[in-house]
Amino acid sequence: MSTPPAGTTKKRIFSRNDYLAPLPIPTGRKPSDVLNIIWRKNEVFLDIGSYSIGSAVMVMWPMVMVFLAMSFFTRNLDPDFSQGVLILGAVILGVPTLILIQGLFREVPLPVRFNRQRREVCVPRDDGEYWIVPWESVTAAATQHSSVSQAGKATMGLLIIGFENPDPLAKDDNKHFSLGFNCGGGSTAMALWECMRSYMEIGPEAVEDQTARFDRSKGIWATYLDDLNKAAKLRGWFVTALWEGFCGLFIFNTLLIDVLERWKLYPPPDLPYPDIIEWSKPLPPEQWAKRSPELEAAIAKREAELATQAERALA
Repeated sequence: MSTPPAGTTKKRIFSRNDYLAPLPIPTGRKPSDVLNIIWRKNEVFLDIGSYSIGSAVMVMWPMVMVFLAMSFFTRNLDPDFSQGVLILGAVILGVPTLILIQGLFREVPLPVRFNRQRREVCVPRDDGEYWIVPWESVTAAATQHSSVSQAGKATMGLLIIGFENPDPLAKDDNKHFSLGFNCGGGSTAMALWECMRSYMEIGPEAVEDQTARFDRSKGIWATYLDDLNKAAKLRGWFVTALWEGFCGLFIFNTLLIDVLERWKLYPPPDLPYPDIIEWSKPLPPEQWAKRSPELEAAIAKREAELATQAERALA
């Protein structure tokens, strides 16, 4: 499956596609795990999960609160309107809520594992099958689409990461696999992609993660209070009370997110295949795989472009 070269951008009136790989050259963005998709990170491999229960709650819960607030504050002014708002909210959120509930009772999908020492990616598939894909063959694109209505302009986007089955005899329906992350596209998608690219090309220290949330020995409320204290030391109590306190509890419902993540991702699923357990063990440095000459040249060219852009910005 051919894709435009990395660094290519295609713009239309209501859409934009940024092609990020192959080859995985720098995007110029700082790595940021905006969706908490990093499940494990060490010196050998990085596990990326596509089961984002917290993101689903953060999208749906504010809408629930909006409909409830509209109904509550109009109950005395116009009871029929108040009831209509509740019905409209139930119609809009009914199907997503059922999908969320169904997802809670299904097995958590296995993560995709990026092995930086071997420069390979393990992609779990159905029926216990898995692919070992060369890192430099992975495709990535940030896609963004806009629509205009009476309510204004709405923009949505994805980070799409694609993998090719290395088996040349694979059937047509088993040749390609892709992951999509609903992160808004554009620079946000690039920052999310940089988590994987920077880990593979620079090292674990280049990528911050939130994996500590998978190793919490305290209860939900105790953990929440600890998070408040940490945030207050960084930003002060006023901002903490407003953001982590009011917005965290009532707008995004972080406590519910914590409950669901502890239920489904405590701990995150691991890859059970014996061959992959061996494949995931560290190698002596002299056995580490190296970049291809093509990638070395592409990265050097891109870094020079980014340096020139930075100089012009300062001029």
